[in-house]
Amino acid sequence: MSLYFPTAQERKRRTIFPGVNINTCAAEKMMLSYAELEAGAVVGEHSHPHEQVGLVISGKATFWIGGEEKTLGPGDMFRIPGNVKHRVVALEGLVRILDIFHPIREDYL
Repeated sequence: MSLYFPTAQERKRRTIFPGVNINTCAAEKMMLSYAELEAGAVVGEHSHPHEQVGLVISGKATFWIGGEEKTLGPGDMFRIPGNVKHRVVALEGLVRILDIFHPIREDYL
């Protein structure tokens, strides 16, 4: 086991909503989450105290963040302050997203 290079077996994998799978890696104060959303998958409206920023790698999805709606595609970024309600609907293809959380989401460990 390496302190610096976590293997696929050491990373945490979860299905957080139907058709929404994440693969996470945490450092001391922040967490990276790689998410894959199947077409039509929905990340239900929720909020959490963690700050979250993200990047859409592939596919298209509509995001609702704090009452604002926008469809994002490859290269688009988003930010979600703590305790702000948000949801996502995957539109086309397999949607791949990188998320960074601060502090670490204990529920994803």
